[in-house]
Amino acid sequence: MKFHRLLLVAVVDALREVLLNDKQADHTLDKMFAAHKNWGARDRHFIADNTYHILRYKRLFEYCATAEEKNALSLWKMLGAKLVIDGHQLPEYDEFKTLVPTDILLKKQEAQYIRKIRESIPNWLDTMGEEQLGEQWEKEVITLNQPAKLSLRVNTLKCTKADLKQALQKEGIETSEVPNAPDALVIEGRKNLRNLAAYKNGWFEMQDVSSQLVAPLLDVKEGMKVIDACSGGGGKTLHIAALMNNRGSIRAMDINDHKLEEVKLRAKRNGVRIVSEKNIDLEYIPSLKESADRLLLDVPCSGTGVLRRKPDAKWHLTAEFITKVTQTQLMILDEYSVMVKKNGVMVYSTCSILPIENERQVKAFLARHKDQFELLEEMKVSPADSGFDGFYAAKLLRKA
Repeated sequence: MKFHRLLLVAVVDALREVLLNDKQADHTLDKMFAAHKNWGARDRHFIADNTYHILRYKRLFEYCATAEEKNALSLWKMLGAKLVIDGHQLPEYDEFKTLVPTDILLKKQEAQYIRKIRESIPNWLDTMGEEQLGEQWEKEVITLNQPAKLSLRVNTLKCTKADLKQALQKEGIETSEVPNAPDALVIEGRKNLRNLAAYKNGWFEMQDVSSQLVAPLLDVKEGMKVIDACSGGGGKTLHIAALMNNRGSIRAMDINDHKLEEVKLRAKRNGVRIVSEKNIDLEYIPSLKESADRLLLDVPCSGTGVLRRKPDAKWHLTAEFITKVTQTQLMILDEYSVMVKKNGVMVYSTCSILPIENERQVKAFLARHKDQFELLEEMKVSPADSGFDGFYAAKLLRKA
């Protein structure tokens, strides 16, 4: 197979932005493709596929190519190692002249016996994962290196699942349903859905199946007052609105104004009329004491359950960050929980697979507030067991 140097340069440029300049992979590629509208779908797929694959297995390719230095030449050597491992002959580029294909393949064989290299995990994360998940950790890290499926949530305020399936089928897009996720549809492969009329008309949102299992735990009813205190871009907020049939009120709160602006835009496209947006701070929370029938705390977390979507996060994540984010989770649980009414329900959720952020965090909260809250239900979604994102949620009843 003959490679166009322009495309290989684009892969290295994307890797440079992510690995050397600490940029996010999805934003980097979006910006790159917007600047090169002349690139066809095949070119964009080549660049994206190779970029993400190298990010997933960065440590393996570094090992095979002896490319541990943090510079542009190392990025070329990692790309060269991937091409060799894929069975291709290396182009005669200066950047590849030190690479010996037989040595690369030999080192790949050696790496099969070293999990942290074979599955490309930082040492500290491999140690932490094994300590917390035991034998299950190996299954999880293997799965988290597989590309994620694309899942949709049907916006039942505007259409039925059958309506959406038919509309997508007319566009040549086949879907499958998922047991226990009534509003979910899964699409195989990569599709650009944002240009579809069904998307522009608010018939669906891109949302992983695991994420779709969180809002139903709130057990909302029409007319309720709901607070989504860490709403982010509003995926779960919109799902709650649909479950409430657009009747009642939802206050979407976040510390980032640009996220709240995203909620507002998405709510308009979805036909959601019951959401108001508010920047949250600790001084404002007392004014909402015992005001919510339902409270969702989808807290900041390590994101270890969604590494299939964001493989670059492995290389930005640190043990120090996890320590800090668990402290933030503790603070949110203690400070924000006052907003739920007595006999109301609070759901705590993360997209992490680490017990330190999940069941251990909830157990410690209940120990601190044993007279106020009790655990009704826990949900743990394993990427290895489910094929979808890793998620955790706990449904808590406020007793007093």
